[in-house]
Amino acid sequence: MQALALLQLGDSAYPAGGFAFSWGLEGLAADGMLANRNELDRIIADQLARRWATMDRILLRRAFYATDSAAIAAIDRLAEAGTSSAEMRDGSRRAGRALLGVWVKLDGPLSVAYRQLVSSDARLGHLPVAQAVVSRDADFTLEATELMSGWTLVTGLVSAAVRLGIVGHVEAQRSQSAARGLLAELLAETPPPDAEPASFTPFIDIAIARGPLRHVRMFTT
Repeated sequence: MQALALLQLGDSAYPAGGFAFSWGLEGLAADGMLANRNELDRIIADQLARRWATMDRILLRRAFYATDSAAIAAIDRLAEAGTSSAEMRDGSRRAGRALLGVWVKLDGPLSVAYRQLVSSDARLGHLPVAQAVVSRDADFTLEATELMSGWTLVTGLVSAAVRLGIVGHVEAQRSQSAARGLLAELLAETPPPDAEPASFTPFIDIAIARGPLRHVRMFTT
């Protein structure tokens, strides 16, 4: 049953607003830094290895084991403080709040309780923290939660690339296959218990930060 639930939550069509985010792909394409599948694969690898594995995954693991909503909120504020780009912070909160909103409607008890805190603090609701919260309501293991989080990033990036016309549907499958291998390698390595969240994706962060300066935009990030 958990495998089926993973397929449901990891679907790019899951009604949590993931289609609104390109996580920098739109900006990179507009700046001439993303035009084909090889470049897409490199950017996905950067997102996975230099942000997801070293920041989002660490935050997610802490939130998964947090004892109560107050402890989860402290991790959420760490996500806020550790994300330098205002546009990335806003995108992460919007995506996380949308995911929480789905689970509030599904009566997930931890999601309902945490959403009350999120509603009273504009700094709260970051995506990896929300993923941990809803995964606990779904009775996922930590391993399943990490898999869902990483794969959701991959499918979101590839889906955005298709919508931007960077790759076609067949090339998108090749990109997903390449990313699947990298994600498996990253998941096979357990972060040390004292790991601090950190990321280094400067080109992606700059592309996202330039978003408000663009006259036409398809995505929020």
